[in-house]
Amino acid sequence: MTARMDVSPQLLAWALDRSGMSEGSSRYERYARWANGEGSPTFRQLEEFAHATHAPLGYLFLPEPPVETVPIPDFRTIRNAGVSEPSADLLDTIYEAQRRQDWFRTYAVEQGFELLPFVGSSDTSDQVESVADEIRRTIDFNMDRRSRFGSWEIALRQLIDSIEQTGVLVMVSGIVGSNTHRVLRPKEFRGFALADPLASLIFVNGADTKSAQMFTLIHELAHIWLGESALSDAQMAESTANDHELWANKVAAEVLVPMSSIRSDFRGETNLPELNRLARLYKVSTLVVLKRIYDMGAIGWDGYRSQYETELARLKEIIDSRRGSGGDYYNTQPLRISQSFARAVIVDAMEGRTLYRDAFGLLGTAKQSTFEGMASKLGVA
Repeated sequence: MTARMDVSPQLLAWALDRSGMSEGSSRYERYARWANGEGSPTFRQLEEFAHATHAPLGYLFLPEPPVETVPIPDFRTIRNAGVSEPSADLLDTIYEAQRRQDWFRTYAVEQGFELLPFVGSSDTSDQVESVADEIRRTIDFNMDRRSRFGSWEIALRQLIDSIEQTGVLVMVSGIVGSNTHRVLRPKEFRGFALADPLASLIFVNGADTKSAQMFTLIHELAHIWLGESALSDAQMAESTANDHELWANKVAAEVLVPMSSIRSDFRGETNLPELNRLARLYKVSTLVVLKRIYDMGAIGWDGYRSQYETELARLKEIIDSRRGSGGDYYNTQPLRISQSFARAVIVDAMEGRTLYRDAFGLLGTAKQSTFEGMASKLGVA
């Protein structure tokens, strides 16, 4: 007779809900029956369940579900309806980013890096325009430089490089670690910042639209300027009562499209040709342009929300039509874990200070050949 595990259906339901597993999958149906008290798994099946739901096996033997909290300040509002318990994907992503930040902090100390002067240099009482101007100067994202970029998509990649050149690590990924089956959900979070005088880090949810990623990137940089770690929504079409999120939103919008400039450049229409013209001028997405038109009072809240959703749907259709494979691993993986971080780990391993085994784990690689390929791509080999 096959032995069944005496495990609480409540714990199974907690793990299943926490995993974010698709309800349409065959595995979900089987797991849901256990979670509803219809039968019990064997130990081997329970191990499979724990692996599939990314839940520690030991948790499933607790008397009741654990209360998990986000390990950094949570400024999300999720459409102003409160925030549910964090998913396993979100928690694992934050923990992995913190692990990499810890390594880089130690590396920075050993290498004698100077403190980042802008971390904690601002306060929410500071004028948005002056802080935005300082950020633009620091990351060299003024209009003269932008004019040399062919599109706002190119500007986004240059923006990431520019922020990394200031000493801030930038990670843009739409998956948990290197697991392409664990896709991050933009509805749960858009990004987070881990502030540190030596090793500040920004994570942007790469599963979000690129138009949203640019705004999120600067929004999280504003949190670095405040010297605070934060998990954020960074939504352009939602209101927020959180003073820090509101301030970061305003700073991000002002960095990307200065109000003094768009007041002069705007021709009074909010049609698509005008949005596209301004997007080409400022090298930002049409959604950012639309937000600034709203900010200047040229369109009301209801009209802005309606047009924003319409434009967002149009952009998503374009993205879906262009969607192909995951691209070149050696291009995407350094971006997922920060190019600066990847170079530091590779150099440290090559010089014998970090074990190759540990370097592989930090880089999300499994083989020496992959390590060498990444080193070559980054110009380290």
